[in-house]
Amino acid sequence: MRRIGMLTSGGDCQALNAAMRGVVKTLLHNSKEPIEIYGFLDGYKGLIYGNFQMLTGKDFSGILTKGGTILGTSRTPFKTIREPDANGVDKVEAMTQTYYKLKLDCLVVLGGNGSHKTANLLREEGLNIVTLPKTIDNDLWGTDMTFGFQTAVDIATTVIDQIHTTAASHGRVFIVEVMGHRVGWLTLNAGMASGADIILLPEIPYDIKKVIKKIEERDAGGSKFTIIAVAEGAISKETAKLSKKDQKKKAEKSKYPSVSYELADEIFQRTGREVRVTVPGHTQRGGSPCPYDRVFASRLGAEAGKLILEGEYGFMVGYKNREIVKVPLEEVAGKLKYVDPDATIIKEAKLLGISFGD
Repeated sequence: MRRIGMLTSGGDCQALNAAMRGVVKTLLHNSKEPIEIYGFLDGYKGLIYGNFQMLTGKDFSGILTKGGTILGTSRTPFKTIREPDANGVDKVEAMTQTYYKLKLDCLVVLGGNGSHKTANLLREEGLNIVTLPKTIDNDLWGTDMTFGFQTAVDIATTVIDQIHTTAASHGRVFIVEVMGHRVGWLTLNAGMASGADIILLPEIPYDIKKVIKKIEERDAGGSKFTIIAVAEGAISKETAKLSKKDQKKKAEKSKYPSVSYELADEIFQRTGREVRVTVPGHTQRGGSPCPYDRVFASRLGAEAGKLILEGEYGFMVGYKNREIVKVPLEEVAGKLKYVDPDATIIKEAKLLGISFGD
């Protein structure tokens, strides 16, 4: 008998169900032993408090196209993982006790950056762990791609596509705020795919004068509208010079709900141009996964199942150079994959006339 635990942690995204389905189908079709699946509810909370459901192959039937996660999810911040909860429960000890009490052979974790840090901690505690890279931000170290990312790019691109006609009709500047607090992969790809004129990323602090210069250049060339794709974590060059502590203080005192509204006000004050802000928000994480993500998540799930069958633990299943690979968890945990300001994709975007405000 093989006993496999499974949980989804952190923010949800498309293809979580597809990835879990891939793991389970691989195990059921290829294991010489019976398989028991323990699905922990609401992320690491389910593992901490022993909240789980026994699942069978039928539970994973018909979920390939379903968004969200059938197990539910929650955020359990890594920075407080060693701190007891309100009732004095040692969270790490509770997770290991649940694992051993259920006599699990392996725990499969589907999560992003913070979830991988906790997964690596559990590996260090002696648990058999296999992880899968999910996040719409595509910011996990050790993999060229995360599932959920391509679907989110499709959604954000569609939003910006639809903004073009109303922006052109009214001759306005439109700002579309795309998800991404610290990393700009989603904004970069959606902005390029939709023909945004200006793309502002967390990795490339912008100069408001350069942003306005691009708007004025378009006006002078006969284009009376401008589309700006802004990552929610984009910052100005002035803000970037501040310490992290001072940046936090500035954000707390700001009258603006986000950087997009601050940028819109600055553009209006300096140019008098009409500026509108659109925030697609959590729609980027919702809905059915696109075909690419369904295939990609299924492939990752199959390889995770294969690792379990072969008794290889302590790895994230990733994607490098168009091949599925296994990456040691200790190499993944605590690292983010940022957009390099000197990357070829940035240089190519600039060749197309896209401004990054720098």
